[in-house]
Amino acid sequence: MNKSLTPSAFDAELQIPPSKSYMQRAVAIATLADGSTRICNPDQSNDSLGGLSVSRSLGCEVGEGDGFVIITPHQNPAADTVDVGEAGLGLRLYTPICSLQGKAMTVTGHGTLLSRPVNEMIGPLAALGVSATLTNNCAPVHVQGLLKGGGTVHIDASKSSQFLSGLLIALPKAQHDTTLIIDALNSRPYVEMTMEIIRQFGGVIDNDNFRAIRIHGNQHYNRPEYTVESDWSSAAAHLAAGAIAGKTIAKGLNINSLQADKAIIDVLKTCGAGVAAEGGVVTITKKDLQAFHFDATNAPDLFPVLAALAANCKGISEIIGTDRLIHKESNRAKSIAEEFAKIGINVDISQQNKMLIHGGKIHGGVTVSARHDHRMAMALAVCALTADSPIELEDAESVAKSYPDFWNDWGKCIMNYAL
Repeated sequence: MNKSLTPSAFDAELQIPPSKSYMQRAVAIATLADGSTRICNPDQSNDSLGGLSVSRSLGCEVGEGDGFVIITPHQNPAADTVDVGEAGLGLRLYTPICSLQGKAMTVTGHGTLLSRPVNEMIGPLAALGVSATLTNNCAPVHVQGLLKGGGTVHIDASKSSQFLSGLLIALPKAQHDTTLIIDALNSRPYVEMTMEIIRQFGGVIDNDNFRAIRIHGNQHYNRPEYTVESDWSSAAAHLAAGAIAGKTIAKGLNINSLQADKAIIDVLKTCGAGVAAEGGVVTITKKDLQAFHFDATNAPDLFPVLAALAANCKGISEIIGTDRLIHKESNRAKSIAEEFAKIGINVDISQQNKMLIHGGKIHGGVTVSARHDHRMAMALAVCALTADSPIELEDAESVAKSYPDFWNDWGKCIMNYAL
């Protein structure tokens, strides 16, 4: 789907949608719970709907109502194959969970997920009693054996923490106690988020400063009701838009959230935007913006929208963490550099794990592509606000992966005239 993006002022007052990161983790844990869980304020993104589909495939009854879903575990036998859609987190969460079934199963997906390497799972699963095979280091993942737990297992979490989150959720349901030694950890906030939800469902994990994590087996999950908090990742584009083109009042955000992308508030303060936060409402106002430096290693999903923000700042902004961008929905570092070049913004990608974005005038009259990447689509929408003429966006429908109502919400905020 193509979408014409018109230069515009931005005036937003909106409720931020639920977090797909929290939603996916809550669904995974509820699938393993002893009783039914009512999940309120459920996310409706493709990734979260994929998680509910997997829950059904694993034998759960999933009921849906106005503003909630109810997951009742293990009413039916688990299927032999589960499909996580295009969710990288889903693949890494549900592979260990499927390994608790004690039978041969296949975890698959579609789209770009089938080209994203997940070979970091093979060794730890083998150490825990599960044989896993891949296709060219990617999904589908075929598992056989029972995830029994036990002993000490080394985990390389340098490229992604998602598989670690999957083990943290699954191992409390294994037979034996397990110690995970973390050799390297990026995206620590996402692991903290996983541990927070595990505790809320009654699980116990002993964490030695993320160097060694000890997990007791034979635990029980139980939480009759869980409410999903609003999503800082989805809010990011709206907040950046307010900073460069007008004003954004974002409702429902938890300023004390563990979500990594809450860090966008720090960036907006650093570059000079007006920032106020009170009672779950965050207000961002346009001011003269200066170049910034930010380490996005623990918040790689912010990269595209931060690049859009930097394009509107005076000077050269530096963002650290490009090594985290290679195996996203697109190679995001390359995507940002090439698509931003089309609109007249120079982006340098160095060999030192950093990106330099030269602020300047954004030119329209061109066609850009989201490259099937939801984060790129939102970032290019932000760029178009201050362009000198309209920009045509290809793959606009990619936002459905995380924020299916994005264009509807965006359309209510733009003023439809050039600045």
